[in-house]
Amino acid sequence: MIRILLADDHEMVRIGVSAYLQTQPDMEVIDEAVNGKEAVEKALALRPDIILMDMVMPEMNGAEATAEIIKHWPEAKIVIVTSFLDDDKVYPALEAGAISYILKTSNAKRIAEAIRDTLKGQTVLEPEVTSKMMQKMRSGNGHRLHNDLTERELEILLLLAKGKTNQEIADDLFIALKTVKTHVSNLLSKLEVQDRTQAVIYAFKNDLVE
Repeated sequence: MIRILLADDHEMVRIGVSAYLQTQPDMEVIDEAVNGKEAVEKALALRPDIILMDMVMPEMNGAEATAEIIKHWPEAKIVIVTSFLDDDKVYPALEAGAISYILKTSNAKRIAEAIRDTLKGQTVLEPEVTSKMMQKMRSGNGHRLHNDLTERELEILLLLAKGKTNQEIADDLFIALKTVKTHVSNLLSKLEVQDRTQAVIYAFKNDLVE
């Protein structure tokens, strides 16, 4: 059973999303938070499998709450669910440690699928978010740290950017899962990033993804 914490300051949104997720045989909304501060407190106390995080909330916004949760619990899996695609909201949320970023305009089935994919370690981004990342980040002056990657590490980075799990990468490349984990660890170190999501952001920023 996937244990979910739902953080959103709009009661009707919480009621609607929670009602749908409770119909899923593999999901359970274990609690709700009405602001960012409460989201942090409940996330650290309950340790849910997935945190659905709104971006604009009182007391502490979604990006700030995400950063605070990740600071104390680096393994937390956070999915941003918001109505906003503004640069000053998208990038801070992902850089803070959110794994996925989807829109409230997505249908309920899409949100449920994003929860399952995120739990597997996949990064789920709306096409609009991916497009904005590519357009915005390509203009940046990011360090060319990827030049230090081996051919295999670069290959795995591109597969990560496609949302592949470690097991799927192992199957695609016909190598052991342990070997994939070693390569991922090495490439994270070389790119000076903390996790897979930041590695994917780096790939887009440096125009490595077509």
